[in-house]
Amino acid sequence: MPASPPDLSRRPRPGEQVIKAVLVLSAGASILITFGIIAAVIEPALHFFEEVPFGQFFATEDIGSREYRPAVLPLLVGTALTTVIALALAVPLGLGAAMYLSEYASPRARKWLKPTVELLAGVPSVVYGFFALFFVTPVVLQGWFNLEVNFTNAWAAGIVLGVMIIPTVASLSEDALSAVPMALRQGSYAMGANRMQTTLRVVLPAALSGVAAAIVLGLSRAVGETMIVTMAGGAVKNMSVDPSEPHMTMTAFIAITAQGENPVGSVSYNMLFAVGLLLFIITFIINAISIAFVRRFRQAY
Repeated sequence: MPASPPDLSRRPRPGEQVIKAVLVLSAGASILITFGIIAAVIEPALHFFEEVPFGQFFATEDIGSREYRPAVLPLLVGTALTTVIALALAVPLGLGAAMYLSEYASPRARKWLKPTVELLAGVPSVVYGFFALFFVTPVVLQGWFNLEVNFTNAWAAGIVLGVMIIPTVASLSEDALSAVPMALRQGSYAMGANRMQTTLRVVLPAALSGVAAAIVLGLSRAVGETMIVTMAGGAVKNMSVDPSEPHMTMTAFIAITAQGENPVGSVSYNMLFAVGLLLFIITFIINAISIAFVRRFRQAY
C-alpha cells in the first residue's frame, strides 16, 4: 500500500504570518480611507443643504444668492455630453485595437504595439488639454471638418477624453480576450467558421464580462477627469446639448471654484462638497451596475 503524502498545510513557513498581517492591514487601510473620504465629504454637504433647498441645487439655472451658483443640472448635462462623446470614440477604437492585438497580431507585433498604445495613458492630462485647445478645435474641428465651434466646446473635450481612455479600454479588453481558452477558438474553426466569425461570435461573447469591466472603468475615468474638461470644455453652465458650445462639467466646476477664495464654512465652500458628493454617488452607482453586470455574465473556464 503506497504511503500517503505528508500534510504540509500545518508546517510553519517563515514569514507567512507577517505577510498575512500586512495584507490584512492593507485591506483594512483601504476600507478606512474610503469611509474617511465619505465622512469628510458628507458633513460639509449636509451643512450646504441646511442652507440651500434641493430645488435650487437641482435647478436648471442659478437662482438665489450671487455668492454661489447652486444649479447642478447644467453640470450634469456637461458631464454626460463629454462622457458620451468620449465613449463613442474610445469604445470602438479600443475594442478594435484589443481584437487586433488578441486575435490577429503576431507575437512580435503584439510585443511592440500594446506598450505603444498604453503609452497614451502616461501622457499628463494637462498636455491633453493643450492638445484639445490648440490642435483639435482649430485644426480638426474648424479646419478639417469646417464646424462652427467655440474656442472651448464639448466636442474637443469629449474627443480628447476619448483618446485618453482608449488605452484603458484596449489594454483591459485585450487581457480579457486573450484569457479565452484556445479550445473555444479551435472548436469554432472546426465548425468551419473563419477568424472574423470566431472573434465576433465566440471570443468576444466569452470575454464579455471583462470587456464590460474595461468599458465601465473607462467611463469612470471620463466622468472623473478634470484638467481636460476644465481647459477644453469651458466654464459656462449650459443646458444645451449642442457639443459645439462650451459646457462646464462637475469636475471642472470643482476645479474652477476651489481656488482658495471661498471662506471655510461658507455656502460656496460647502457647495464644493455637495457637488463632490453627487459625483461620488454617480460613480458609485456606475461601479455597482458594472459589478452586477460582470457577475451576471462572468464565465469560468
